[in-house]
Amino acid sequence: MSEESSQLTGPDFEKGIRTADVADGAMVQGHAFGEAVLIARRGADFFAIGATCTHYGGPLAKGLMVDCTVRCPWHHARFDLRTGEAIAAPALNDVSCWKIEKRGERIFVTGKIDNKPVRKPAVSPSSVVIVGAGAAGGAAAEMLRRQGYEGRITLIGKDPSLPYDRPNLSKDYLAGNAQEEWIPLRPDDFYREQKIDTITGTEVRTIDTKKSQVTLSDGRSLGYGALLLATGADPVQLAIPGHDLPEVCYLRTLVDCQRIIEKAKNAKRVVIIGDSFIGLEVAWSLRERKLEVAVVGKHSVPLEKVLGRELGSLVKKTHEANGVKFHLGRAAKIEERNVQLDDGTRLDCDFVVAGIGVRPNTALAESAGLATKDGVLVNEFLETNVPGIFAAGDIARWPDPRAGQIRVEHWVVAQRQGQTAARNILAAREPFVVPPFFWSNHFDVHIHYVGHAGADDRPTVSGDVNAKDASVIFQSAKKTTAVASIGRDVENLKAEVALEEGEEFHP
Repeated sequence: MSEESSQLTGPDFEKGIRTADVADGAMVQGHAFGEAVLIARRGADFFAIGATCTHYGGPLAKGLMVDCTVRCPWHHARFDLRTGEAIAAPALNDVSCWKIEKRGERIFVTGKIDNKPVRKPAVSPSSVVIVGAGAAGGAAAEMLRRQGYEGRITLIGKDPSLPYDRPNLSKDYLAGNAQEEWIPLRPDDFYREQKIDTITGTEVRTIDTKKSQVTLSDGRSLGYGALLLATGADPVQLAIPGHDLPEVCYLRTLVDCQRIIEKAKNAKRVVIIGDSFIGLEVAWSLRERKLEVAVVGKHSVPLEKVLGRELGSLVKKTHEANGVKFHLGRAAKIEERNVQLDDGTRLDCDFVVAGIGVRPNTALAESAGLATKDGVLVNEFLETNVPGIFAAGDIARWPDPRAGQIRVEHWVVAQRQGQTAARNILAAREPFVVPPFFWSNHFDVHIHYVGHAGADDRPTVSGDVNAKDASVIFQSAKKTTAVASIGRDVENLKAEVALEEGEEFHP
């Protein structure tokens, strides 16, 4: 027996399972032919697909079945139970699909099948140019091919690398727990096989909306039939003495992360300026590398505005229990070996990481005459005020059906917007209505957040935050706007469904 098969659990579906053992709306994990398999039931219909999420390996059987789909409990990826297709990010790869045979009162898994749909787009632009090779841009390029688009696709990014797993940069990769080969979302061969032209290390300087043409920083010009802007955001820079010292780092790109890792190898102490999600995730990761970590923030309870006081306090206490030191105040000056705060405190350090927010890269859109207001304004189909030009990801400000006009800087949102924009480039006319979702890790505290709460929304705690088994439910005018959960993965998925369907969430 192989190592893989020795770790398989549950019933052997090759030997069959009683139909009565799979309740309507339920899922059962087992195995067949040496692979983990999930059987799900919807009414009289049974489905069998691979049991492991292709994003980070989450157990789909512990997720949530919604109609004929299953949602991963870890990061909310979605799969079609009928085909195994990955239908919503962050998973980009399908799971296997298996044939089921019913014999009397038992069902058997008899082998794999290729049950992927063949699609033909309603409209096919002459070509599609995607500006930005991050979460939204990469997901859009892939979705165009999934939808059967056969025209030319050009993916242009100023980053020297092809699309990679950006959330990992502040989490396991920075902590030293993830190998570098895990970081690219796809191997280089994938883009060649899919006939996606890639141009890296290059910026788009101008857009001529009348000629439907973009000009690149290397002087080339490209025409387009449809254009997707996914230019993302850049870190807000410090504006204090010493901000330009070589000891000061930011974290946005793979190159940024590698620079921090190199500095950490020969360092003992680091100061992190900013108690944001990115700042605190960096704090966790660098503590994993045994550095002494000091966080400078302006909030007595970090993340309180986003997570509520109870959950924000738990995050802070968890960091403190793992050796992170918090300093309330502002950084006033950076010197070669220390950071001086506005109260005169000096924090010794070998280098500094600043995480004080990001700004959307809207200059290209503005120069082209696109409507902007704290982002690029788009309609529910993610199309700008110029027909044929779409925007997705950190720059897109869209009409959310629950929160109104919003712009959100979440990885999964960017990927899903890229996928939706791609379908709409092909005339699907699909509104982007899924609630925002993100996850954040802080030592053994793993937060799942779905929805979008306003600054004045009221948080209510269900469960025991200190026991790491709770949900914080945000409401405005008695309507649920967001739910942040720890230790309640399925509950967070149920909250996502409630928000999608416009229903109230009751844990």
